[in-house]
Amino acid sequence: MNNRRQVGRIKERYPIGTRIELLSTMDDIQGVERGTKGTVVGVDDMGTIHMKWDNGRGLGLIPGEDNFTVLSRPEEKIQDQERAKDQGMGGMSL
Repeated sequence: MNNRRQVGRIKERYPIGTRIELLSTMDDIQGVERGTKGTVVGVDDMGTIHMKWDNGRGLGLIPGEDNFTVLSRPEEKIQDQERAKDQGMGGMSL
């Protein structure tokens, strides 16, 4: 069981919208195979990362027990979009 501080760190590290790829899990019976990608939909008060997997499953991840990697975080997507917007039309005026 995680304490409040640990859960807070998990919530900060894996905010809603974070994209994750599953490497392995302790509970393989839920139909989420290695290499499946998904999106974080929330972190509960126990520190379980709740996922919406691209294959339609909803298996949660337990940090320290399940093995996964972060593909992107929401703020990274926003920064990428802002950079693309800044490049815009390359200084052309209409």
